[in-house]
Amino acid sequence: MLLPKYSNFQIETGTDEAGRGCLAGPVTAAAVILREDFSLDLLNDSKQLSEKTRFKLRPLIEEMTICYKVVHLDPVVIDEINILNASIRAMQQCITELTPKPEYIIVDGNRFKPVEGIPHSCIIKGDGKYLSIAAASVLAKTYRDEYMERIHEEFPMYNWKQNKGYPTKEHREAIRKYGPTKYHRMSFQLLPTQLEMDFG
Repeated sequence: MLLPKYSNFQIETGTDEAGRGCLAGPVTAAAVILREDFSLDLLNDSKQLSEKTRFKLRPLIEEMTICYKVVHLDPVVIDEINILNASIRAMQQCITELTPKPEYIIVDGNRFKPVEGIPHSCIIKGDGKYLSIAAASVLAKTYRDEYMERIHEEFPMYNWKQNKGYPTKEHREAIRKYGPTKYHRMSFQLLPTQLEMDFG
């Protein structure tokens, strides 16, 4: 049973990201402020849900929020500031664009940096414990998946429609064969060491 609130503050936001472990595509974050009467039986950590269920839940979540925001940060930023900082920045950007401004932030995971002086708590596996983080995880995952399906059309040989940019054997094989694209994270180990290539 997911819990509605962590703090005693009236306006609490939950935030989460998707795509940290990918070789290609953005890291995507979402933040939500849920209505007091929010209730959604199927909702859970997005990783526990099927793709079909996530996309079914998304419009219901959006309907039952006071506000929500989704932000993509592209590979150029990830390569520049590293994936952890990019994940945090994406979550921070979501939060700064929420209206009303949250009084408290709950974050999935164990790392975050203060934003606009709002108090926060990091919660390990928070997306399986609190409704707002679970809702944010579903939004981040579905919006990122859609993004990957769009850029799949541009570079179908990497099969992002299927692997969403994660390091599958097929994805790595395509990188070895065709080299990286503008959507690949050049600071990541795109190929196992024994297959490293000079991308010049």
